[in-house]
Amino acid sequence: MSRLSSSSVKGCDSPSVTMEKGRYRMRAPSTLPLDSPYPLAKPTPRQPRGRNRDGISSFMAALVVLLSLACLASFGFAYYLFTTRWDPMMTPDLHHPADESIQVIPFNSFERSPREYLSSEKYISYLPHSGLHNQRIALENAIVLGALTNRTVLVPPIRLGNKPLRYVNSESLQHVLTLSGKTGLRHCSQLRSQFLPPECFDYFHYTHISPQWLFNLTSVDGSPPIVYPNDLSGLSIRHRLQLSVSDILTFRDSTPYHYRFLDTMSDTSPIKHKYTETIFIPDLARHPHRLIELGTLFGSSRLRLREQNNKRIRTRVRRAMEFSSPQLVSIADAIEKAFRGPYLGAHVRLGDGSFKSNGETTSRRVWRSLVHDILQFNVSETSHFERAFHVFPSNETDPSVANDFSRPRFPPSGFSSRNLRCRGHRHSSPGMDRLNSPLFISTDVRNPIADPTFSSFLRTFPCTFFLSDFTLHIQRLDKLQNEYDGTTMRPFLVPLLDAMVVGRAWAVAGTEGSTFSRFIQDVLWRRHHGLDIVERG
Repeated sequence: MSRLSSSSVKGCDSPSVTMEKGRYRMRAPSTLPLDSPYPLAKPTPRQPRGRNRDGISSFMAALVVLLSLACLASFGFAYYLFTTRWDPMMTPDLHHPADESIQVIPFNSFERSPREYLSSEKYISYLPHSGLHNQRIALENAIVLGALTNRTVLVPPIRLGNKPLRYVNSESLQHVLTLSGKTGLRHCSQLRSQFLPPECFDYFHYTHISPQWLFNLTSVDGSPPIVYPNDLSGLSIRHRLQLSVSDILTFRDSTPYHYRFLDTMSDTSPIKHKYTETIFIPDLARHPHRLIELGTLFGSSRLRLREQNNKRIRTRVRRAMEFSSPQLVSIADAIEKAFRGPYLGAHVRLGDGSFKSNGETTSRRVWRSLVHDILQFNVSETSHFERAFHVFPSNETDPSVANDFSRPRFPPSGFSSRNLRCRGHRHSSPGMDRLNSPLFISTDVRNPIADPTFSSFLRTFPCTFFLSDFTLHIQRLDKLQNEYDGTTMRPFLVPLLDAMVVGRAWAVAGTEGSTFSRFIQDVLWRRHHGLDIVERG
């Protein structure tokens, strides 16, 4: 409490409390003598309460009217947006000259007008499904069948994203593919709110691209003509090609392995195989129908070819399956140069199915392929490293596992990490110098650095890199926009770029049983190093 001085209260009638420099101070009210030349001010008369209430009521009424008008205007604007959301004029032109930073990926549909389709031309079609590499294998088989039956191939778009279409019987799959397009939904690409209308819920989870953008199919010598429909509806294709019901022969499948195709009657194939029915390709070529509709064509063993000329056609088609998009090639080349020399590569698939449930075993096998098979540490050294770097325990005792890996015969010169800034401390022991080799890991795990599954790799290889370490290079994908649906292509192209970078490594260890690893090792890696591709089936 503040203290009161005697001088401050002397002669005071009613002291008042004021603030001064953070302290309370009692101050007496000022008084004037009766004969003072300064007259006292007259007090202001107080307004009656009734008038003040009337003013407040008027103000509140005006405010209510104003808010009501604003509410009606908002509802009117929302109704306008709702009723015009299907108008294609609402979608801005992606080729606007002012937005030169955007690169639009072309989406090619039918390249010929209906008048250019001859009545004598014959076609063959198929139904794609599942992930990218099952779609790629189906594309290979379709082009080979088109060449062997002398038919134009109707190649549907490639679906990218984290929501692939699973296999169902061909009749149901045709229906699903018809509904999977984005016709009439272009307005979804302009929405940025987290509250999307129902028709836009999965709009950004997948996209369609033309196979022409991803693969260089024009380089295939002897390949059949190819047409790229952008509408997977059977009715649309029939209308476009001016076909009647009698012009079409349909092979309906009920299982993923219903039909297989043989190129010779004298084929001595194994009695036990997974396919239900067999179709001889020469018989298929003699059908008079203008369109042959097939169901699923995925599977490397679906076409059993024994004629050497037919095998050569398939080889040429498979060689063309490397990713040849100029934008992707440019970024992959830049990342390869950033290593300033040769580097190791590994593809570790852990994101789905059995690969996810068996993550420790999968990682350990890839680790041992790198250490024992590629870097050629002996059994004793490999076992020592397993204990030293706390590699996941396993019942396997032989460090030489049956895992595919790809490498040239001898390590390249200049195989070192001295010019790189590594995330770990390099091993100082001369006997462990090979473990300082730069390692690039391609994986479907979203944040591998924080994932304990990769801890063994990080401890063993101090110079381990992931695609996320090349931020500036990946940002170039942000400029790619799909002409088909207006989506940004980065989320869909990152896995492809990841595979291309690991395919440029000096040596690659892959995940056993993964079609993605097979593709990297059999096609991408070998094509980049000027070697013949490995063919299966």
